Amino acid sequence: MTDPEVRFNHMIAALKERNFRLTPQRIELVRLIAVSEGHPSASQLHKKIKHQFPTMSHATVYKTLSLLKEMNQVLEIKLRDDSHYDGNRPEPHPHLICIKCNNIMDGDVSLDTESLRNLEESSGYKILRPQISLYGLCPRCKEEN
Repeated sequence: MTDPEVRFNHMIAALKERNFRLTPQRIELVRLIAVSEGHPSASQLHKKIKHQFPTMSHATVYKTLSLLKEMNQVLEIKLRDDSHYDGNRPEPHPHLICIKCNNIMDGDVSLDTESLRNLEESSGYKILRPQISLYGLCPRCKEEN
């Protein structure tokens, strides 16, 4: 996991660079993303921030996450019921996702940039957000099976 303070400062600087309004609510949301362990959903982040800012809307959370995603500051991991976000490691890396309990774990391998370049050349695509999701059973669910 990246140092939370470094991630926080990096995301805030990216938002400032785009002239995004930095309200106390949005600053706290960025802090929550930076210190989060795992891959929280927008709903989970909203629930946490609601204690400190009761009037903060879901729309503000989604808008901020969408902007951070567009700026490659968070990775969005789409699941059946809700998207989850990885703000600690915004660089491309694989995610292991349990099909039973929806647990998400980072894969400890990096995506090979040379392979991505070769794929771009052979396909004609410009890859903007490389992401690999691998689905299976987590150790706990595998044991229960």
